[in-house]
Amino acid sequence: MINPQWLTTFKTLIDTGHFTHTADVLHMTQPGVSQHIKKLEQACGYPLITRYNKQFEITEQGMLVYQYAQQQTLQYQSLINSLQTDSPHAGICKLACSGSFALSLYPQLLGLQQQYPQLHFHLEAAPNHKILEDIETNSIDMGIVTQPPENDKLKATVIGQEQLCLVLPLRYKDTDVNLELLTDCGLINHPDAEYYLTKYFRSCGQTHLVDIKIEQLPMTSYINQLSQILIAVAEGIGFTVLPQSAIAHFFDKHKLYIAPPLTAVTEKLYIIQKQHRQLPARYQTIMPLLTKISH
Repeated sequence: MINPQWLTTFKTLIDTGHFTHTADVLHMTQPGVSQHIKKLEQACGYPLITRYNKQFEITEQGMLVYQYAQQQTLQYQSLINSLQTDSPHAGICKLACSGSFALSLYPQLLGLQQQYPQLHFHLEAAPNHKILEDIETNSIDMGIVTQPPENDKLKATVIGQEQLCLVLPLRYKDTDVNLELLTDCGLINHPDAEYYLTKYFRSCGQTHLVDIKIEQLPMTSYINQLSQILIAVAEGIGFTVLPQSAIAHFFDKHKLYIAPPLTAVTEKLYIIQKQHRQLPARYQTIMPLLTKISH
């Protein structure tokens, strides 16, 4: 690795054409300039200038090093300029959320991108644990989850809530939900099914559902694609529990029966980011949109 100070001294020497002027520009002594040039030549393995009568001429190898030094200067200036630029309407926002929330969020992000063409989005649909892992490893910058993290390196901010729904085929409309019915129907399993079911059974106000465990229920199908889960329910293959936003975007809603709970089951939505990391200004641009969708 070539010492950047030697490169700066060499570039300045070629630009000024004189050792004394180079020393003045860089606030160095003339012997110090000479020492930098000598060390740079030793590092490169070639003479970079040919000295004569207290003057010099650049060599072919010296010209290549000079061009390299120019590129380094331009890259450095470009870096400094980019550090000074923190536009609220330009750059990439790396986000993650549940698949159901993504159904509402993505069209809104596209609308924002149409308004600000230099603002781009990387949106990942993932379960809670994956979102938290990706924030820790800086794979994403911000996530929307339904459980506050226990990790004190992460910061959680409540932005709203969403209702969970027990969804059954239409043939079960107005039928009392109990273990027998759910066993007869069968479960459409998915990555968040156990968490959603447990929360729903504990919070819906129907005490006979509280002790039902997911392992008691026959699984009729498993799918990790959110857009496909409700197709199975609509075709009468089984039941599941999903956030209301997933149902709202389903094209065959008329084939579904949403069992009415005695008590509405909701879960808070949290924006998660690193505790001590300051995000770029562009994330403030999308915050009102996230809050709007979650209410």
